[in-house]
Amino acid sequence: MMRRRAADFRRPVRRNLSCWISSLLGLFCVAGFILFTVQHFHGNDIKDPIRQPPTLDKTDKITRHVEVNHERLNFTEEIQNAHSYARQLSEQMTLAKAYVIIAKEHNNLHLAWELTSKIRSCQFLLSKAAMREDPITLDEAKPLIKSLSSLIFKAQDAHYDIATTIMTMKSHIQALEERTNAATVQSTVFGQLAAEALPKNLHCLNIMLMADWLNKKSLQDLANEKENSLRLVDNNLYHFAIFSDNLLAVSVVVNSTVSNADHPKQLVFHIVTNKVAYGPMQAWFLGNDFKGSAVEVLKIEDLTWLNYTYSPILKRLTEADVWEYYFKGQLDDSIEPKMRNPKYISLLNHLRFYIPQIYPQLEKVVFLDDDVVVQKDLTPLFSLDLHGNVNGAVETCLEAFHRYYKYLNFSNPLISSKIDPQACGWAFGMNVFDLIAWRKADVTARYHYWQEQNADNSIWKLGTLPVGLLAFYGLTEPLDRRWHVLGLGYDLNIDNRMIESAAVIHYNGNMKPWQKFGISRYRPLWERYVNQTHQYIQDCFIS
Repeated sequence: MMRRRAADFRRPVRRNLSCWISSLLGLFCVAGFILFTVQHFHGNDIKDPIRQPPTLDKTDKITRHVEVNHERLNFTEEIQNAHSYARQLSEQMTLAKAYVIIAKEHNNLHLAWELTSKIRSCQFLLSKAAMREDPITLDEAKPLIKSLSSLIFKAQDAHYDIATTIMTMKSHIQALEERTNAATVQSTVFGQLAAEALPKNLHCLNIMLMADWLNKKSLQDLANEKENSLRLVDNNLYHFAIFSDNLLAVSVVVNSTVSNADHPKQLVFHIVTNKVAYGPMQAWFLGNDFKGSAVEVLKIEDLTWLNYTYSPILKRLTEADVWEYYFKGQLDDSIEPKMRNPKYISLLNHLRFYIPQIYPQLEKVVFLDDDVVVQKDLTPLFSLDLHGNVNGAVETCLEAFHRYYKYLNFSNPLISSKIDPQACGWAFGMNVFDLIAWRKADVTARYHYWQEQNADNSIWKLGTLPVGLLAFYGLTEPLDRRWHVLGLGYDLNIDNRMIESAAVIHYNGNMKPWQKFGISRYRPLWERYVNQTHQYIQDCFIS
């Protein structure tokens, strides 16, 4: 018979289990009550239609409005977002455009029309989203994405696989590149032709002034009287040389120079032109006063010493192959358009290398191109110390492409043995020439030597700058950059501070300020020195 254990030795299992169950039930009840309470009050916050938002004063309303404006959609970022519907539509549209081209090539015009229609719908939706500055919603995007996907699968089923698409697109890209290159060349040629042409209003001005020169004997008598003026050879005055057949351009150079000079009566301008422009030039500068400055006008034909025997360039410029290169070469696409500019075979463009011979009694001259505008007094240039050099010029080698090796053929041993390819280039357009040092170094003979060496165009192709770099090599003194700022004939982004601080601004390039396609931002700087009150200017330019 089994004996009952004492109370101290009985197992407490059932009693402990009951306690645990009671504790857990209590915890569940508490948790349920808390959860019920939270949900109850949270539901009331959402569902209670009577609850009003806190009252905002006027300042708070303005602040809230500003914050809303800042949260407007940036559509550029939206279309770049990999998770946006705009991005998905854009990518599908790009693929669809490729299949449009392929479908047309395979004469599947119906599929091409369907794809084009959906592409337009996509473009409309993207434009609409960009205008309202809100992202595209799923409801808006879903129909288009679904229909475009269906059409793209249809195109793939028509055997327009990825390989076919890639090959087709490559061929189209190549064709487009060829058309783009052809259009660029054509555009450059047309731009070159336009730059070379003289606007009809300048023709008008020349004709009116030529009529004056021929009909008014008093003008010719005055020209004869002034040609022997002592001021023209007085080295105590400031002498400027300009070689051009563009009357209005030369007038602006002279007018801007005297307008900014402290003592304009001490300035002397030496102009050389051709026989066609000689009459109008004389009529203009004799008929107008430029603040008491002296103006001399010569024509090339007056320089009788400049003949074939003395000047190799004169013979070179009249050779048949040179004329064929510059004129008949217009149809040859292998020749760069800028290398066919007839100005490079104009003797006026080469007269800068004969300044000591043209003006044998002068000691120092500032040379100015006809496409510059003077903004400061230039007389301090005449007192600059050139340290025995011939040419004072602003260097242009801050950019790598203005080093000597960019202008000259250093595969020619004559160049590579004598010239440093890394030497710094400089600019024509505003140069101070010490004519005493020029004659001593015989720079003109150096110019002749290099012209003879380049008879076959193997050292340089065009222009006066490459031969100038050679003729004045080792004889050029760098000037402060503020004396001469370049690029107003092609560069749209010149810093205004550079322009304002410049003594001379240069419209080098095809977009000249007297042309309609000149850069509008810079044109007023030139136009302010055109004599708008002159009757002929009003008749030819304003009427």
